[in-house]
Amino acid sequence: MTALAPPQPTRTAALVAYDLWKLYGDRPVVQGVGFSLYPGEVLGLLGPNGAGKTTTVGMLYGAVAPTRGFVQIGSTTVQDDGRRARAQMGIVTQEDNLDPDFSVIENLMHFAHHYRIHGAAARRLAGELLAQVNLQDYANHEIFELSGGLKRRLVLARSLINQPQVVFLDEPTTGLDPDARQEFWKLVSDLKQRGCGVLLTTHYMDEAQRLCDRLILLQQGQVIDQGTPTELIDRTVGKDVVEIEGIEAAAVQQLANQAETWIRAFGSGYILALPNTDSLGLWEQLTALNPTRLTRRQANLEDVFLRLTGSVLS
Repeated sequence: MTALAPPQPTRTAALVAYDLWKLYGDRPVVQGVGFSLYPGEVLGLLGPNGAGKTTTVGMLYGAVAPTRGFVQIGSTTVQDDGRRARAQMGIVTQEDNLDPDFSVIENLMHFAHHYRIHGAAARRLAGELLAQVNLQDYANHEIFELSGGLKRRLVLARSLINQPQVVFLDEPTTGLDPDARQEFWKLVSDLKQRGCGVLLTTHYMDEAQRLCDRLILLQQGQVIDQGTPTELIDRTVGKDVVEIEGIEAAAVQQLANQAETWIRAFGSGYILALPNTDSLGLWEQLTALNPTRLTRRQANLEDVFLRLTGSVLS
């Protein structure tokens, strides 16, 4: 397994993680994780609970000290000069952690003080950021008056005060309704267009498939695969899958074995990959079994996780 994806020669990486390991006692939580993140790219870090995502992200922005390896943002090593490195980062954690004693714009102005931006300059910058995330009409609202989606937008605006090169989004849309998620997706696309490198963790596979240029899949602290969403789906599953219910396991397994295709128990039935060249007529044979439910659909990232880890994200 290659620890580090080599940088593309014509591009300069915004962030590079070199052979990251984290051990707690003798127990490895992260093992040899390495990758590059480029300006204007959204990179997804995905994996089931316990895969090491949180620890990895913590090492990326300096909250967790690696047992081995290091992280660079530009020419700065996070582990050697955390203050300078974090000045080039924006971080959106799962918690809103906004100050309820300040209004919306005051939250941004107060945070700007950490970067020695005060007075009229802080107010002007706060106003620009509120406009960037479509919160200008809420500038004087109190935090308790904001919906969950509006709070997430405000946290994103706060993370952009220092004009970061890299933005970390740790499950940014968890708990949001579909409309709020769509609005947040637009903001992430805007960050990409502005040239930010974005590292995203999420449990929503539609979100990862929609936003990410590349994905890194973690399991038990190791990279088990990486690539574009399309590459991972095609390589791991194929074009189409079949969901089937109401058939004896032995009959479905026999057909899957004959077609040399992947099969997993799923819900009250089974899911199996339909070979791209179905020379044995697997679909027709499954139909002839008269199942209570038979669905053919395009493969997606949920299928990739089911194939590689035996589970889906939730």
